[in-house]
Amino acid sequence: MLKLIVPGIEMYDEVKNEFSYTKDTVIQLEHSLVSVSKWESKWKKSFLNTKNKTNLEMLDYIKCMCITQNIADDVFRGLTSEQFEIIDSYINDPMTATKIKDDNNKGGPKDAITSELIYYWMISLQIPMECQKWHLNRLLTLINVCNIKNTPPKKMSKSDLYSRHRSVNAMNRAKYHKP
Repeated sequence: MLKLIVPGIEMYDEVKNEFSYTKDTVIQLEHSLVSVSKWESKWKKSFLNTKNKTNLEMLDYIKCMCITQNIADDVFRGLTSEQFEIIDSYINDPMTATKIKDDNNKGGPKDAITSELIYYWMISLQIPMECQKWHLNRLLTLINVCNIKNTPPKKMSKSDLYSRHRSVNAMNRAKYHKP
């Protein structure tokens, strides 16, 4: 979870011809499957596959990430550029020590990763629904780990198998001093 203090801002109401001010506000943000699902239901496109999001789309995602109750839209206008950078870093943080080597460069077309697809993966891998509130990158890493651990080991080719047998035989000959 990311906690930010959004500084108050001054606004001018042209209808009333007066200034108004917002107070500093503490907000808590969570980059999770729940947040992505809210954003996708509004924008009708994949959050993860949309590379160049508009400022409006990003601001709306930040609103979807907000788990603090009853925050007025005006508060989000007070976010500073430094806070946007902090939010971006938080979204891109892997949130895990697990490193996965990508051996599956198959190249072909890939499905757009949407919240429904991630929910499907969670259900098929029997990942508890509480994990939908985890940091999204951590959840995706768990899904990858489950897929790797559930994949049967690759069969050795005949040449690899013969090579391994030759190696074991050579070690045994050396160990037992046989020619």
